[in-house]
Amino acid sequence: MNQYEVMYILDPALEDQARANLMERFQGIVTANGGMVDRVDEWGRRRLAYAINYKTEGYYILMYITAPSDLPRELERNFKNADSVLRYLVIRFEGALPPKREPFRPRETAAEKAPEAPAAEEAPVEAAPVEAAPAETEAAEAAPAEA
Repeated sequence: MNQYEVMYILDPALEDQARANLMERFQGIVTANGGMVDRVDEWGRRRLAYAINYKTEGYYILMYITAPSDLPRELERNFKNADSVLRYLVIRFEGALPPKREPFRPRETAAEKAPEAPAAEEAPVEAAPVEAAPAETEAAEAAPAEA
């Protein structure tokens, strides 16, 4: 039995139920042909590097399987026949499974990373009054007020 990494990209316009059915179908193909699904990672909607069939986004799914050597050909045949699969790739994988990837989160700014100091130690800071520039105040006074 070999380990394989299977990545496939589904049409983002699919409903949740249809997407779940497709994922179950592909997992069923693996188990029906003597394989075992080790893990399924849903990466979700991601931007494609280039447009495929006029689509700029896809729903990414990564599946780790342990299967006999003839299973990848059968799995690729089923990927080809499914209209909702935009792209797929099946490669042989050796070693331990990598840790599960976390969903994409925006980067934290430096202000968010810095720990907050206790409020009791800091003295309250009063905000300085903000003055408008002279040109702005004259323009505001010259404009008639609409009611």
